[in-house]
Amino acid sequence: MQSAGNKTKYTNVEEEFSFAKMIDSRKNDLAYLWKFKIKILIVGLLGGGLGILLAYLWPVTYTAKLTFVVEEGKSGGGGILSSLAGQMGLDIGGLAGGTSGILAGDNVLQLLTSQKMVKQTILTPLDSGTYTLADKYADAYKLKEDWKNLKANPKKETVMFPRDTKNYTRLQDSLLHQIIEKMTEKELSVSKPDKKLGFFALTATMKNEQLASLVCKRLIDEATEFYIQTKTKRLRTNVDRLQSRSDSIGRLLNRKTYAAAGANAVMLDANPAFATLGVGAELQERDKRVLQTIYSEIIKNLEVSRTMLMQETPTFQIVDEPEMPLKKNRMRYATGIAIGGLLTGAFFCLFLIIRRKD
Repeated sequence: MQSAGNKTKYTNVEEEFSFAKMIDSRKNDLAYLWKFKIKILIVGLLGGGLGILLAYLWPVTYTAKLTFVVEEGKSGGGGILSSLAGQMGLDIGGLAGGTSGILAGDNVLQLLTSQKMVKQTILTPLDSGTYTLADKYADAYKLKEDWKNLKANPKKETVMFPRDTKNYTRLQDSLLHQIIEKMTEKELSVSKPDKKLGFFALTATMKNEQLASLVCKRLIDEATEFYIQTKTKRLRTNVDRLQSRSDSIGRLLNRKTYAAAGANAVMLDANPAFATLGVGAELQERDKRVLQTIYSEIIKNLEVSRTMLMQETPTFQIVDEPEMPLKKNRMRYATGIAIGGLLTGAFFCLFLIIRRKD
């Protein structure tokens, strides 16, 4: 501090940092805390007791895990090219599009946890009645009692989720969306354990053991049906069209065959003087041969389309299914004691040090 007349000037000097001083300060803190070792031990024991209570009250969940593999159908676009390249030791299946699809790569993560798949899954009946998995979920998480007190539910009615969603109220739609959002964000997960392999793992972690197992199994069923229907839609449409056409031509050919046989029977008793009597039989035979040719080509194309459909249809193979009893997730008492004791002891030590400095 310097003084000049009535003016006073202060100069602040920042204290130099030193590791030695910092270590000495920590040693002093430890020495100070050692004086309260009995109190710290008691607080830690009390915290351990709270940890036991926390472990006892911690919600128990169950994890269902399903492992599956997807075998893609053979892609017809690059089949010949891939065969020729294979003879030279080259693999161009990826370039030809043989591995593309909804479930190719990491797209399976989005498909299995999409709102559409989860909604279709939880609206399936639990057994054979109208009680769905969504109702089971609401009961397992004790949500229906809370929903009775909502302002949007003035009649205090129990909210149910029937399979038919056409008559759903706005409240039912909103609550169902909340369930789906919670499941997709926190309780469902899809992973690929090894990126080099085509195995996928679907896990569902929920408070109810039966619910976790059913959601896991039915979700893969819904995704399988959706994927196969989407993958083979064009070919199935073509097969159905050819099948309808072949049935129609087959019926016409049958009628034309009977008509030709009748015309030939008439010719047996015909008077040779009338030369035009054979024209009708000849026309019937001509139409019959035309229909036979058309029918033969349609049947040939139908069989080719069926073969392509079988080749394009992917195969879902479930490797491991969830089996009862499921993996039980709960906090162990040892973990609760450790967490409670360490946290309460650490906060009490911090409180002592702050009080000493003050």
